[in-house]
Amino acid sequence: MKRIDQILAYIADCTKKLSEEALLAGDGITAEEIAAHQEMLRNNVSKELNSLLRADLIIKIKGRPVKFLHKQVIEETFRVQLKEKQIEVNSIKELMLPGEQVDPFHTLIGFMGSMRNQVEQGKAAILYPPKGLHTLIVGQTGVGKTMFARLMYNYGKHMKRFPEQAPFIVFNCADYYNNPQLLLSHIFGHVKGAFTGADQEKAGLVEKADGGILFLDEIHRLPPEGQEMIFYFMDTHSYNKLGESERKRNANVLLIGATTEDPGSSLLKTFIRRIPITINIPNFQERTMEERLMILKHLFTNEAHRVNKSLRVEAEVVKALIGSVTYGNIGQLKSSIQLVCAKGFLNSIHENQEEIELDFKILPGNIREGLFNIGRNRKEMDEMSGIISHLYVTPEGSKGDDEEDASEPPFNLYKLIEDKIELLKEEGFDDGYINKFITTDVNIHIKGFYNRFYNIKGGRDRILKIVDKEILDFSEEVQAMLEKELKRNYSKRFVYAFSLHMSSFLKRIREKKYVVKQMYKPVDDKDEEHRLALIIKDMIESYFGISVPDAEITYVAILLRSVEEEHQGNVGIIVAAHGNSTATSIVDVVNNLLGSSYISAVDMPLDVSPREVLEIIVEKVKSIDNGRGVLLLVDMGSLLNLEATIMERVGVKVRTIDMVSTPLTLEAVRKASIFDMDVEGIYQSLKDFRGYNNGTAIVKAEADSNRVIVTVCSSGKGAAVKLKEFVEKIVYDLTEERVLVVPVKVRELDKVVKDLRTKHTILAVVGVKRSSDPHVPFIPLEQLIEASGEQALRELLLNNHFPIVPAEESVVVRDICENTLKEFMTYLNPHKILGMLMKFIQKLEEELEFNFNYALQVQIAVHMAHALERMVIHDGLVYRGDVNLFDQRLLVAVNYSCEIFVSGINLVLTEDEKYYICEMLSEEYIGIA
Repeated sequence: MKRIDQILAYIADCTKKLSEEALLAGDGITAEEIAAHQEMLRNNVSKELNSLLRADLIIKIKGRPVKFLHKQVIEETFRVQLKEKQIEVNSIKELMLPGEQVDPFHTLIGFMGSMRNQVEQGKAAILYPPKGLHTLIVGQTGVGKTMFARLMYNYGKHMKRFPEQAPFIVFNCADYYNNPQLLLSHIFGHVKGAFTGADQEKAGLVEKADGGILFLDEIHRLPPEGQEMIFYFMDTHSYNKLGESERKRNANVLLIGATTEDPGSSLLKTFIRRIPITINIPNFQERTMEERLMILKHLFTNEAHRVNKSLRVEAEVVKALIGSVTYGNIGQLKSSIQLVCAKGFLNSIHENQEEIELDFKILPGNIREGLFNIGRNRKEMDEMSGIISHLYVTPEGSKGDDEEDASEPPFNLYKLIEDKIELLKEEGFDDGYINKFITTDVNIHIKGFYNRFYNIKGGRDRILKIVDKEILDFSEEVQAMLEKELKRNYSKRFVYAFSLHMSSFLKRIREKKYVVKQMYKPVDDKDEEHRLALIIKDMIESYFGISVPDAEITYVAILLRSVEEEHQGNVGIIVAAHGNSTATSIVDVVNNLLGSSYISAVDMPLDVSPREVLEIIVEKVKSIDNGRGVLLLVDMGSLLNLEATIMERVGVKVRTIDMVSTPLTLEAVRKASIFDMDVEGIYQSLKDFRGYNNGTAIVKAEADSNRVIVTVCSSGKGAAVKLKEFVEKIVYDLTEERVLVVPVKVRELDKVVKDLRTKHTILAVVGVKRSSDPHVPFIPLEQLIEASGEQALRELLLNNHFPIVPAEESVVVRDICENTLKEFMTYLNPHKILGMLMKFIQKLEEELEFNFNYALQVQIAVHMAHALERMVIHDGLVYRGDVNLFDQRLLVAVNYSCEIFVSGINLVLTEDEKYYICEMLSEEYIGIA
């Protein structure tokens, strides 16, 4: 079969396996998946896909990544005939419902599966003449009752049952459970003098919901008198406010209640009889495996959008998360995913990664248990194995479409902080970790909010629809105070975030709902943020005439700490190239891919004089500079000479890189916008850039001996030479590039470093003394002989653009073990057995969630080699200690890891030999268990 036919057949097979719901949700097959499954080169796959599209055999779903579907299979699945040729659409929905709005229920995962009956009930409740049917939604915590009610509301608008501006009012009956009078006042309103404190007449929720839907969550918390008033309103559509004797008021309201309880035991029978439709929402475990996976993908997509990073999720993590869901259902899964993504996000920051990697090690213990929960159900495990693989989720094109709390502003500092603290506290994290995560998370929310409201025309007017002008004006006063105190500028991002926080704060104070769920100490009393928060507290009390609780100081301090100081803008980028449209073509491609507004093109026809070109570039620099400098990307070295002239004339810092290309421009824009780097940082990181390799920017390191590592020991040059050999061995195994290692005495260190720097780049000093030159990195000798030393050298080489050979185990440990095994092994091949021993150690570390030091790794490897030889001659040790003293988890980890030798060389260790391994690890394990 030809390559193109193989690809077409694979796409057809994959398209058939996708449900209608998955297809409508945007699933498809990527070029990367095809290349991996068919073992073809990615470029060849892309070429054939373009041919198949031109032949009108497949459909292209635009986005990032691009996906493909088999056209004929789509026609058969949806029973349609697609007349368009070479179809490229954003969604299959465009083909299914041309020119029509999509049914809102189509966004519900399971609308054609486990939720099909519920969707039909919801639609019937909305459309039933003349005004719909009151409905009760029943389901466990976290199944999505509120979301289903909102979908009913959206469906009503879609079918013109409600006008577009019809209200959807949400009320949680538990909020006033202990105060029936206040609860009824809230629902039906009250007249002046109805009770102590009723100084003026107030509209109730029923009045506000007139013409729309009133959603009563936790309706079982309504007291009997409240239920009676509600069912009378259902019967007559009339009501009276608290303090009125006659029911003279009318409202057209569709009531939707939600409860986690059995309606028969928690609600009055007279009340239940007036609710003709009861919709039972299935729990997470009652959903099909495909639906559970779709829900998980959807939640991961929301997180990728929030943090603006791609997520790479191991298959074992997917299984564990799905298996960990118990009583909390989708709400619990959402919290678990946020926690796992929070850990991965912090790791990506620490390790400077562009994407978030989520592996099994990162999971907390309670989520890990989910994998074993699934393992107990063989049928479920088999079903899962057939459809679950690793996930790769990108933020591009995704939407964080979780419903916001309709009763709160879009940025709610209390909700952000309280939810996260509770989650992280439960997982045992200390205040330092929580503080780091909270401040980062709040800043992400502020950025997301700001992008939604300010980066559009009339941003301030939109904010004023949410907060009072008085609050916004006060927030601007706070901004002025901060700028004066800190001698730096705060942007509108802070002003709007602070104004929304003030709106939430004042609302809590007015409604006497200022309750702190759980607090920790995020800032020291002597920190600058705490001092400024105290000033803001005084300003609030003076401006609004209220008393500010002490806990509010903490929230304001967190907000101040979270908001990053704003830069004036991104680095400007100019592409200048000879030809009529060369530069414009490059810039167009970059703009289409990244949507940048900080890049400009200068085309230079050959008949234009250098003087004219200079004037054009000077004007471009003036117009594109945002105060952070301009990067000039040019096609010929002669343009490099313009840099000094431009800076002199314009007064703007300009850096120039030649050999411009599309990949080079993409990297420059990415670093300027996504990583917010300055012009010098971008220049330094790109000056040796030569293109992409396997999706990663690879810089070719210098192949000569211009790069040097200096080794230094206190016992003289002889010891430094030994250290030199040790470092050379590690570097040789880490990279194929040549690095010169120079041994020196302690007394000669500074002189040698100074001399070397005239002709060489010194990568680091390794040994017992740091160089007096502050620009030279230092790796202490004690660090080198621990596991972190090798990692330090690896990172050092990576930062200096050396291509690194991937290694799963320690170079140092492998070297020591290899020499040792050669000396005593009689029956087994040392070279063959060494790889298995390294994998055994790695597996043990993964199972015990602990990294062994070098000494213990060597000890384990040598002991295991002896044990395997004893198995060959059937002369195993007999363990005479008390095996009951061993931790059960330790025994499981050793048993599981020993399977490597069974599958690799068909040697099975006796239980006694395993007990000796446990004994060796017990002392170490006590410290980590």
